[in-house]
Amino acid sequence: MIKIFLLSVLIIAIAIALLSIRVILLKNGTMKSQHIKDNAYLKSKGIHCVIDQDREERGSGDGLAAPDAVC
Repeated sequence: MIKIFLLSVLIIAIAIALLSIRVILLKNGTMKSQHIKDNAYLKSKGIHCVIDQDREERGSGDGLAAPDAVC
């Protein structure tokens, strides 16, 4: 039981270290945004966030969902 727990903690620690290399090594390093709206390739293909697509379809520019929208 202890071996499995320690192995799990080690694997998680390694994963966190690998994910944070960019933040640690670069001066003023930051994590890249994973949101669709920040991806240049998807923008060039005309793909954007589902929330923006929904807003376009509804014709609402105020950013609010329609009153009859179901969450």
